[in-house]
Amino acid sequence: MKKTFVVTNKHIVRAPNIAQAKNVVFTGEGHGDILGESSFVEEISQEEVVDYINEKDSMYVQSSAVEIKEEEEESEDLLSEISDSRNDFLRSENRRLAKRVETLKNVQDEVVRAAYAAAYDAFAGFEFPKIKVPSLKKNKEKVPETAVVVFADWQMGKVTPDYNTNVLEERIERYTEKLLEITEIQRMDHEVNDLHIWLLGDIVEGEEIFPGQSHLIDSGLYRQVAVNGPRILGNFVKTALENFNHVHITGVIGNHGAVGGRARKQHDPETNMDRMLYKIIELIVGDDERVTFNIPDGVGERNWYAVDTIGNYSSLLIHGDQMPSPNAFHGYYKKIMGWKDGAIPEHFDDVFMGHYHQQFKMTIGSSMLRISGSPESYNTYAQEYFSSMSRPCQHLMFVHPENGVTSEYSIWLD
Repeated sequence: MKKTFVVTNKHIVRAPNIAQAKNVVFTGEGHGDILGESSFVEEISQEEVVDYINEKDSMYVQSSAVEIKEEEEESEDLLSEISDSRNDFLRSENRRLAKRVETLKNVQDEVVRAAYAAAYDAFAGFEFPKIKVPSLKKNKEKVPETAVVVFADWQMGKVTPDYNTNVLEERIERYTEKLLEITEIQRMDHEVNDLHIWLLGDIVEGEEIFPGQSHLIDSGLYRQVAVNGPRILGNFVKTALENFNHVHITGVIGNHGAVGGRARKQHDPETNMDRMLYKIIELIVGDDERVTFNIPDGVGERNWYAVDTIGNYSSLLIHGDQMPSPNAFHGYYKKIMGWKDGAIPEHFDDVFMGHYHQQFKMTIGSSMLRISGSPESYNTYAQEYFSSMSRPCQHLMFVHPENGVTSEYSIWLD
């Protein structure tokens, strides 16, 4: 009569965690070292086999019941019971790990929600001054046009030999003066009652976008998003309301608004500091009926584009980090024609983007692609690697509701 024995192997393992310790012992592939090992053998009865496995099988000890039977069927039954016990253990471990993953995901989502809640708490009680509707001259003979301000690649907080947050603020004030001056010239011919503001991303500089960035900024994300950004952009919106009947703001995100450094892929794709700044401005403006917003968002997605419509004219707005270098015409053609062919369901006539810090324009099929400049100047990185340097510039257009863009200006800011 053959007997049944339990052979227990015990190991002392130094490893980063239990999973690695198990791999070291069972597969020899884990990260760790076996410091010592011993074996223990005891005899058990047939009735004790299954109970023993259920009680002793764990993540720390690998036990094996060994028996040589005269009858092949009894041996197969025993192995089946052992296999079932193992499967139960693996299913339990799978449920435990799945619950752990869900817990970590919930913690991540809570961090994102807390950041947006903090912004709301900080600015929801802020009272934006009530601004009187301006008294604008009427001209019933001609169709009114809409002014379109294009802001892109401020990279607020960035420092170059002649650029920083203070210089940015001065240049946006200069842009505002030129906007009002050109608008008054336009109003001599037709009404310009409304203003659209297109924010094309990289309005903030970020903190961990590239190695060494901490040496090239004058302010962290807190000041970029919650102090300097609301002041500079808020002052512009205030001036706009003093000079236009209605202001509509559309904002898309840029790559410099990403958070998390090299681990940014672990964050909710919706999380972006450009979007946070836009939302803060929306909270500051409050319930003023003369200001409306389109800030694409939604949990779990980047929501990277918007389409703004003025009468019969519409333009796709993107940051531009989706696009190749401006000299790669075929790449641009393929992207834009694919989007127009249905990849982007909304209809659009033209495309406006930033990202490359250079004024540029090209015709693609029936569409006009426009690339915005930047208020930044003297970029030593662009100087060294791209052999280029652009004057600080932002765009301005006037749009007829039936004829589309009627005039456009490069507003030089130096």
